[in-house]
Amino acid sequence: MNPYDETERTFAALPPARGRGFAVTWWGRAWLKALEDTALDAEQVKAGRRLARAGAVGAVSVRPGRLTAVVQDRDGTAHRADVLLEELSAERWDRFLEMAVERAGHVAALLDREMPPHLVEDAATAGVELLPGMGDLEPTCDCGAWDHCGHTAALCYQVARLLDEDPFVLLLLRGRGERALLDDLQTRSAAPMEEPAEGPSEPEGVDAVEAYAAGDILPPLPAPPELPAEPGLPPSLDTEAPPAPGVEPAALEFLAARTAVAAHRLLSEALRGGVAEEELTVAQDAVRLAAGAPVRALADRLAKGSGRSPEELALAVQAWQYGGVAGLSVLEEEWTVEAETLARARAALEAAWDDDERPELRAQANRWTVVGAPSQLRLGRDGRWWPYREAGDRWVPVGGGDQDPATALAATEATGGDDAR
Repeated sequence: MNPYDETERTFAALPPARGRGFAVTWWGRAWLKALEDTALDAEQVKAGRRLARAGAVGAVSVRPGRLTAVVQDRDGTAHRADVLLEELSAERWDRFLEMAVERAGHVAALLDREMPPHLVEDAATAGVELLPGMGDLEPTCDCGAWDHCGHTAALCYQVARLLDEDPFVLLLLRGRGERALLDDLQTRSAAPMEEPAEGPSEPEGVDAVEAYAAGDILPPLPAPPELPAEPGLPPSLDTEAPPAPGVEPAALEFLAARTAVAAHRLLSEALRGGVAEEELTVAQDAVRLAAGAPVRALADRLAKGSGRSPEELALAVQAWQYGGVAGLSVLEEEWTVEAETLARARAALEAAWDDDERPELRAQANRWTVVGAPSQLRLGRDGRWWPYREAGDRWVPVGGGDQDPATALAATEATGGDDAR
């Protein structure tokens, strides 16, 4: 008997999810994509989303290979819904664990309750599919439906919220509980190397080819030094000596401080196994610097250097604070939506609300404006919806991007006019 089969976690019923999406993380969205790609009846998926949004899903039990919850219809009828997902075999778990041990960043990410794409990609390369694909989520419900019904779909939507908070939920569903998994990883990481057989001593140094071939059995590198909690402070340029012509000490101090912050962030991401950031244009970098709250004179210089007015730069900073490069692009670019992308966007808008709740929207390029209200949704090139609110003669960003247009639009209602800065 598999010793991990007895592991089970039960999560209390979650409150209604009105005005928010079900999946914030990329792996939560991948989970829902498996549901939506599998279900033959899109109306049942929409019914499940409505039930989950209304808080109709009870406590969720997660154990290897099975999810279970009681889901109530709108008339109060309760149904037991189960969703099955194949457990990983012992051999595939061995491959996954060996892969994770070789890449310390993967273990660190899991401990931070994250599932970076490269972890899933490396696992797939090792022949281990962690996330479900089309047809992998097998539904069963006492309502008698043979395919996904509203009850099993509601369970999947609720589990997406759990996965957002803790990817170990998925690993338990695949067959291993958190404690057992971490214990196994620790044991494998600490396994001693075999003692060499007695014989004549080796000369100092080895052939480079042999050294490279032995790379995967050598002991791990020592742990990196502890990263300071805060970036360092650059030295003050407030000296008795006057600056050289054309040199502004306040600007230099600001740039040095921002460079220290950027260096601290990059080092922190590197130690966590993160990926390198994309290179910014001059106009984008000016916004990034302005987001560091420089004094007015420096902000005016950054505005001029980036080809913006001070007011345009302030608006760009708002967009940057909500979404970095992607948020800035949505503010400053208006683009024609291609037919395939437009069809997906319309389908998302159609499915986001019940018929009696759906707002009337007027479309122009990648922007959908609510008729009769100072609210607007902008579709980013990344497929996310970004909320905007009208303030005077301009539209201002009021939130980050979201896969669910209803969640994004709710941000315009929650902020009211307070964000019209």
